Amino acid sequence: MNPIRLHIGKAAVLDRVNVDTDQIIPKQFLKRIERTGFGKFLFYDWRYQDEGVENPDFELNKPEAQGASILISGDNFGCGSSREHAPWALYDYGFKVVIAPSFADIFYNNCMKNGLLPVRLSNEEVKRWMNIAQQDKGQLAVDLVEQKVTFEEEVSSFTIDEHWKNMLINGWDEIDLTLKQEDEITAFERKYAGSTTTRFG
Repeated sequence: MNPIRLHIGKAAVLDRVNVDTDQIIPKQFLKRIERTGFGKFLFYDWRYQDEGVENPDFELNKPEAQGASILISGDNFGCGSSREHAPWALYDYGFKVVIAPSFADIFYNNCMKNGLLPVRLSNEEVKRWMNIAQQDKGQLAVDLVEQKVTFEEEVSSFTIDEHWKNMLINGWDEIDLTLKQEDEITAFERKYAGSTTTRFG
């Protein structure tokens, strides 16, 4: 995964609560086996009208949302089914950070495992950042090292588990963590090569 330490980018606002994973990436687009290529289907049922015509009323289709890499949304973002394709679609579309008051637990963990930073802030802080983003005055800075969201004099601090923080800063996934134990794994395999039984401890 690409490491995340400091992300500076434009923010788009999706002021909706209970945005579920079937809206993030509808089930008919889950047939791909790669992690890429899902961005064009993100929020498909909201983004498009009949025959693939863009819905001009949808928030992410508006001119001020174009090029955004930070998404600010409402409570319980990512609820519904546990599909890992949801963070894949958000990331492939161009989002690197999602800010919301709360996330569904499985979605939150899937974001961490796929290099997408979910930031929890209070409802009041999220509304404040939505207002700033909607004024389209500039880019927000999300500093994972300092655990802060900033814009000019505005600052919000957020918490994150130290394990996930370390994973994102270093760009590690679970395979990377396993490979860090490669020497120990190789030594174990050599020690018990040819054994009919394996003993631990």
